[in-house]
Amino acid sequence: MRVLQQTDRPMVALTLSTMLLAIGMHAAGRASILEAASFVTGAVCVWLTVRASIWNFPIGLVNVGAYSVVFFRAHLYGDAGLQVIYFALGVIGWRMWLRRNGDEPTAQICRSSRRELFLAVAFAVVATGGLWQALKSTGSSASFLDALTTSISLASQWLLNRKRLESWIGWIVVDIIYVPLYLVKGLALTAILYAVFLVMAVFGYREWHRMWNIQRTATNGSSQTAPAP
Repeated sequence: MRVLQQTDRPMVALTLSTMLLAIGMHAAGRASILEAASFVTGAVCVWLTVRASIWNFPIGLVNVGAYSVVFFRAHLYGDAGLQVIYFALGVIGWRMWLRRNGDEPTAQICRSSRRELFLAVAFAVVATGGLWQALKSTGSSASFLDALTTSISLASQWLLNRKRLESWIGWIVVDIIYVPLYLVKGLALTAILYAVFLVMAVFGYREWHRMWNIQRTATNGSSQTAPAP
């Protein structure tokens, strides 16, 4: 894991703030212990993802397990089901990030190809239409937004598993939608969490873009260096 750098300080402050807020909200009776635990593990998971740390996956698996129960109780069936799929994708992503080629991990931060972006957007559009129809028949509240956020989140997780910079754009869009959705559903703590996630996602995009530039510069520099005679 990388040594804590100055660019990590805002993320650490946000993560610690969410922990204190979760403890306070639970103590005041405004959030269940399960929602508070989901809040904390979610914030830690995003922070670790911003740092491109593989430890985001085990923490993320705990988070989605807890949130599947929280969302089911709130009748957000799409989000509850999404957590199950997230669990599977998290296991897959964990394995992908563990793969190594010699001393270097196989998965490196990079930009998405046009084909990858097309597939991600196409999946989100088609999945939104299908899930919307399915959720309307189950009585799910906010069925269209539920389907839209579910579809974009799945596409973003697929890009994240491949360490694509554009995955953060998907998370930013989702977080913008989630904040008012959870306020309407009465999940105030979760709405605050996703507002924090939105800020973290912006930081995540900037940090991954910085790391991508460093990797690209190092690769270009090594390729331009003439071999020793």
